[in-house]
Amino acid sequence: MRNARIQEAQNLFDKMPQRDTVTWNVMIRGYFKNGFLDNAMCLFNQMPERDMFTYNTVIAGLMQSDNVQGAKEVFDGMEVRDVVTWNSMISGYVCNGLIDEALRVFHGMPLKDVVSWNLVIGALVNCQMMDLAESYFKEMGARDVASWTIMVNGLVREGRIVEARKLFDKMPAKDVQAWNLMIAGYLDNGCVGVAEDLFQKMHDRDLTSWKQLINGLVNSRRIDAAISYFKQMPETCEKTWNSIISVLIRNGLVKEAHAYLEKYPYSNIASWTNVIVGYFEMGEVGSAIKVFELMTTRDVTVWNVMIFGLGENDLGEEGLKFFVQMKESGPSPDNATFTSVLTICSDLPTLDLGRQIHAQAIKIARNQFTTVSNAMITMYARCGNIQSALLEFSSMPIHDIISWNSIICGLAYHGYAEKALEMFERMRLTDFKPDDITFVGVLSACSYAGLVDQGRYYFDCMKNKYFLQPRSVHYTCLVDLIGRFGLIDEAMNLLSEIRADGIEVSPTVWGALLGACRIHNNIKVGEIAGERVMELEPNNSGVYLILTEMYLSCGRREDAKRIFAQMKENGVKKEPGCSWIQINDGGHVFLSGDSSHPKFHRLRYLLNLLHTEMEREILFDAYY
Repeated sequence: MRNARIQEAQNLFDKMPQRDTVTWNVMIRGYFKNGFLDNAMCLFNQMPERDMFTYNTVIAGLMQSDNVQGAKEVFDGMEVRDVVTWNSMISGYVCNGLIDEALRVFHGMPLKDVVSWNLVIGALVNCQMMDLAESYFKEMGARDVASWTIMVNGLVREGRIVEARKLFDKMPAKDVQAWNLMIAGYLDNGCVGVAEDLFQKMHDRDLTSWKQLINGLVNSRRIDAAISYFKQMPETCEKTWNSIISVLIRNGLVKEAHAYLEKYPYSNIASWTNVIVGYFEMGEVGSAIKVFELMTTRDVTVWNVMIFGLGENDLGEEGLKFFVQMKESGPSPDNATFTSVLTICSDLPTLDLGRQIHAQAIKIARNQFTTVSNAMITMYARCGNIQSALLEFSSMPIHDIISWNSIICGLAYHGYAEKALEMFERMRLTDFKPDDITFVGVLSACSYAGLVDQGRYYFDCMKNKYFLQPRSVHYTCLVDLIGRFGLIDEAMNLLSEIRADGIEVSPTVWGALLGACRIHNNIKVGEIAGERVMELEPNNSGVYLILTEMYLSCGRREDAKRIFAQMKENGVKKEPGCSWIQINDGGHVFLSGDSSHPKFHRLRYLLNLLHTEMEREILFDAYY
């Protein structure tokens, strides 16, 4: 039974010529321990004779299985009960959150032991009923270490650190748990020095004692002291060392963490991986790559960190090179690997590589995992292949909120507004609740399709039905929607609502308003929106060009010249147009005004030839 070999135990039990009460109790207890409630109760009902241990075992087992009523029926049917029986009922009620019932049983006990008192006081402490817990503590006769420790823990959790220390000092005997609770209390309240002094007074320390003090010292930036204590530990713990490194990295001290790894011989793969993560978060890609190359042992996690980190730092092609290296000489890719690689593929100009990765995932059955399928949906949707995204979504055995968001947003961004809203309504029929990302897709769909009334409805639904706080991106979608429809005054009123909610109007919201003013030639409001965008994003070339165009369209040439001069004065340049083409296994990128392509002259000659042929055909058609 201890090894969960249930059937073998039952077979052996069935073959026994004689069984005593102990044997029956072992079987019943084993069934409860392994989660077979019905089997346990079946044996209990078949028992020819039962002892006190039998009843106590069944009560405890039923309570642990959340069958409170069943436990109560067994308890009520007992003619004789011992203190363990009563304590089992109290413990069961406490574990099931029935504190009032636990107190009722406690007060009905003919004889209470220290365990009875500790169960009740502990339950009150956990329910933050400290006044009542203190009252019961004072009524206790004999107390053990656990009694005192429970009360110290309750006071510490309420931040009553001075009272906790007074009680701690009164304890006739203290175990390591009591010391650890008190030290943790001081650390949580920022009293690191006092915690350190208390630690020094401890006679017996366990791993928790060392770890919590070291972590407290690291959090207070006393790194040298933390490392000094780490070196004094009876047995150095890799997790503790890695926690020191992690805290340094979380506080932005990545180079310092790297230096400590170089200086001390406690590092492992996890330590170095954390440093690589830290460098990527700082944008120091070169340092991350150097650390990776110096590692003698690399597991799948560090490879994944490299691929993901390069993708996050806009070096997706380099990340793909690492993926190729990983396949050739590293460990087998896992779900996280494929998720990162597919995310990189979603930002590439061609689907070919994404399809290859998809095929590899299918080959090793990774496409069966939701995270990988979600990445596939996103990849196909971003690359414009909506049919493949829908096919992947429909073939998934299980969806999560990310699956729904990916397909809804993908459909919305490519103009399939009705399909996106249909998917949203399907999602609402499931157990998943829409989140803020879901409504970005829904509002974008309404914006692309010009569904003003539906956009208003869904925005109101987001706030008042799902109680989601709109973010800048939601307001941008709504302003864009109503602005495109020519409702400029309503858009301006919405901006006032944003400010009333204590949210600063972002450049994207002003930009959406400016775009609407451009469409409907509203120069007055367009000037306001344009000036705000230039104030918030002075290097945004688009706003200068839009304002210049608007001024020229209404004959205000001097204002157009002023905006253009301001653009030059600020050193703002228009982002060149970019296009690319995939030929066989190679990609070719072209920028407007750039002649650096190795076949530039041949391409230019071919374009001129095509232009001449087109002109000739037009003239021929016009003449004949």
